[in-house]
Amino acid sequence: MERLKRILHKLLFPGTAVVFICVPAAAALLVYAFMYAGEDSPVSYIAYVFSAYALAILCANVLPIFKKGSSWARKNALVSRYLAEPAYRVNVSLHSSLVINMLYSLLNAVYGVIYRSVWFGTLAAYYTFLAVLRFMLVRYAHRHGFGTNLAGEWRWYRICGAVLVAMTIAMAGVVILVLHEDGGFSYAGSLIYAMAAYTFYTVIMAVRNVIRYHRYHSPAMSAARAVSLAAALVSMLSLEIAMLTQFGGEEDGGFRTLMIMLTGAAVCFIVIGLGSYMIVRSTKALGEPGGKERQIEHGCE
Repeated sequence: MERLKRILHKLLFPGTAVVFICVPAAAALLVYAFMYAGEDSPVSYIAYVFSAYALAILCANVLPIFKKGSSWARKNALVSRYLAEPAYRVNVSLHSSLVINMLYSLLNAVYGVIYRSVWFGTLAAYYTFLAVLRFMLVRYAHRHGFGTNLAGEWRWYRICGAVLVAMTIAMAGVVILVLHEDGGFSYAGSLIYAMAAYTFYTVIMAVRNVIRYHRYHSPAMSAARAVSLAAALVSMLSLEIAMLTQFGGEEDGGFRTLMIMLTGAAVCFIVIGLGSYMIVRSTKALGEPGGKERQIEHGCE
C-alpha cells in the first residue's frame, strides 16, 4: 500500500521541469489531433489521455510552483523593492504602460494609413496623448517622487483631467462619424484576438490599480489611475466595435449601431465625468485658503 502511495505521489508531483514540459507538449498534441489526426485516430486517444494527465499535474503543482517562484523572485533586489515600495510599483507600472501605449498607438497608426481609416487614426492619436500624459507623470515621479509636493501633484492632476475631457469629446465625435459612415471597423485576420488580450490586460490593470493605490495619499498616483481607467474604457469600446463588425452579419446592422451608440455614450460620459471631477477637485484643493497645509497633512483621499 505504501508503495502504491509513493507511485501515485510521484505521478502527481513529478517535478517542476516535468510539468513545464508536459503542458506545452499536451497542447501541441491536442492541436495535431484536432487538425490532422481525426477523432478516430489512436493519436487522438493518446492526446486526450496525455492532456488530462497534464491538466491534473498542472492543477496539483501550480501552488508549489508559485511558492517556489515567489521565494526565488523575492531574493532579487528589484523584485523585493517592487513588492515593498508602492511608489516604485507605480513608477514601474507607468513605464510599462508607457511602452505598451506607444506600441499600441503605432499599430493603430499603421492600420490608419493602410486602410485610410478615421477610427484607427483617432485611436492612434488618443493613445499617443495618453502616452504623453504617462510620460509626463513618469518624468514628474523621477524628479519629485510621489507625495512630496502635493501642490505640484494637484496641478498635474488638473492637467490630466482637462486632457481627458478634451480627448473624450473628440472621441465622441469620431464615434458618431464612424457610425454615420459604415457602422464600424475590423482588424485583419486573427489580430482581433491580440487586441482582445490587450483590452483584458488594460481592464485588469486599471481595476487592480484603483483597488491597490486608493489608500495612498498622492494626487499623481490618482492621475495615473485615471489615465489607466480611461485607456481601459476606450479599449473596451474599440474591441466591441471591432467584434460586432467582424463577427456580425449584415442583418445585425441595427443592433450593432444601437450597441455602439449605447456603449460609446456610456464610455464618453464616464471619462468626461472623471476628467471634470479631477478638474473641480484639484482646483478646489489648490484654491482653498490654508489648503496647502491641510493637503500636506491629509494628502489625497
